[in-house]
Amino acid sequence: MDAATEAVLGANAAFYAAFNDRDTASMDVIWARRVPVSCIHPRGNLLTTRGQVMASWFALLANPAQARIVAGGECVSVHGDVAIVACRELVAGTPVVATNVFVLEDGHWRLAHHHGSLVELES
Repeated sequence: MDAATEAVLGANAAFYAAFNDRDTASMDVIWARRVPVSCIHPRGNLLTTRGQVMASWFALLANPAQARIVAGGECVSVHGDVAIVACRELVAGTPVVATNVFVLEDGHWRLAHHHGSLVELES
């Protein structure tokens, strides 16, 4: 595994750690500031400004009933200063697939887009 891939995996892990620790300061640092950011939560609308995105995460982190996220199965592709992580999430027993897009900003991989989709289970 090359250094860029390791760094992206570290940034992805930091994102989920900030969520599970309900750490708003770390969540704020993880998200990019110089490029447009966006987010689509499961069953949610498209959020297209940093203000909207951060408000959504801060609301989730402030909710005492919000379940932890267990993430795994990361698949990483790095394309210059952009990296894509596709992974699985388990949220209170509900399977979700997620895409996290990172950009290299000031020497650090920062999140520019998160999209979580519920997995339809076959019956």
